[in-house]
Amino acid sequence: MLFRLLPVLHVLGLMLMFFSVTYLMPIAASLLADDGTWIDFVDAMAVSFCFGALMTVLTSRHKRELKPRDGFLLVTLAWVLMAAIATVPLLLVIDGLSFTDAFFETMSGLTTTGATVLTGLERLPPAVNLWRHELNWLGGMGIIVLAVAILPLLGVGGMQLYRAETPGPMKDSKLTPRIAGTAKALWLVYAALTLACILSLKAAGMDWLDAVCHAFSALSLGGFSTYDASVGQFDSPLIEAVLIVFMVLAALNFATHFLAFRERSLAAYARDAEARAVAVLLASSILICAVYLAGQGTYPDFSSSLRHVAFNLVSIATDCGYASQDFDKWPIFVPMWMLFLSCVTVSSGSTGGGIKMVRALILAQQAQLELKRLIHPSLVTVIRVGRMAIPPGVSGAVLGFIFLYVFTVIELSFFLMASGLDYISAFTAIIACINNMGPGLNVVGPAQNYQALTDFQTWVCSAAMLIGRLEVLSVFVLFTPSFWRR
Repeated sequence: MLFRLLPVLHVLGLMLMFFSVTYLMPIAASLLADDGTWIDFVDAMAVSFCFGALMTVLTSRHKRELKPRDGFLLVTLAWVLMAAIATVPLLLVIDGLSFTDAFFETMSGLTTTGATVLTGLERLPPAVNLWRHELNWLGGMGIIVLAVAILPLLGVGGMQLYRAETPGPMKDSKLTPRIAGTAKALWLVYAALTLACILSLKAAGMDWLDAVCHAFSALSLGGFSTYDASVGQFDSPLIEAVLIVFMVLAALNFATHFLAFRERSLAAYARDAEARAVAVLLASSILICAVYLAGQGTYPDFSSSLRHVAFNLVSIATDCGYASQDFDKWPIFVPMWMLFLSCVTVSSGSTGGGIKMVRALILAQQAQLELKRLIHPSLVTVIRVGRMAIPPGVSGAVLGFIFLYVFTVIELSFFLMASGLDYISAFTAIIACINNMGPGLNVVGPAQNYQALTDFQTWVCSAAMLIGRLEVLSVFVLFTPSFWRR
């Protein structure tokens, strides 16, 4: 075990040293706002750098090129340790906050889940709110990809990290010949869209802090807000419209955005089968649910139903997790449909979670093929998603992923129910966490948060966030005996 663990710890130490740089943003915000927390972030920065340096020095004799399987171990440990290190400023600033709750908050941030155990968000020091949202933003595209892009000195196989962290089953396509170039291209697109979102939200009426924070969480589909009432605090159709646009953009494959920018054309979106499917599914679901709520008399007119359904459905379906209404009080069909959409709507290569649209399309094609084979047993054909032929082994991998995904949801839901949580709260909490979406129903509904959970329940939900963010397989492979054999 040590022969595989120590080289990974060496690289992880370097990454923690790099992670300490991320504290500069809240330090600057604290000094500008004069909220007095800058010293706490300096202390946290020192802890991250010194701990990383100690790990690097102690494991320097074991430095080597990482093997493909090492990428999975590094990514999982990186998320856990960075979440643990990120708790330091929260523990120093927020009185009475336990490590369990602080870890849940930072894991929720880095995995872009957006679930929170904190109340009185609007009263938090500006630097703390910015730190929470910066964690969303860093986790969105993946801090591993960032490290590969700007820290080639790590001396690890960049493709191993990229494949381990990148969401979706189609991980071998590259935008540029070198993996570092690919990571840089994706981050440039991500940063450009974030800047556009900041400026749009400021123009729509937010102040600069709210605009930066909500742009960070919108592009990362992280869902953190600076208010307990989330986006409902603003009660602004214009702000909701801006966020809808950027949430949908974040739910699409960032490789498609890169191609559209490079070609200066929208044709890339038309060629993307996932993008077309996402657009059709969101548009049809919004229309159906708005008509349903209007028919049920939930809102006085169709335009109100359309506004509130459009924002909240897009937010949940794209795994962002903002809320402008307490949709837990809507007729159960709509919130349950929204939770279902959170499982399948976003594209691979996006910042969202869940099963991903490409897997759903592949399974639909596979099911159609099996039906044809019942009639024509000798039929030989190729599964295609859009113009792309799917390699023969991908369907099996997708089925394996779906099995582990469903099994994990069921098992973790039973853990929560065994600990005393009602079945609606337990099931929707796990769905929300494993899809990195945020709010569930009942105890963990949009008008509540996860503060009511016990420590055991909080740790179960934290595990679900990590498993979902790293797409199930990347975590469970660590528990196979063959992973640790030479």
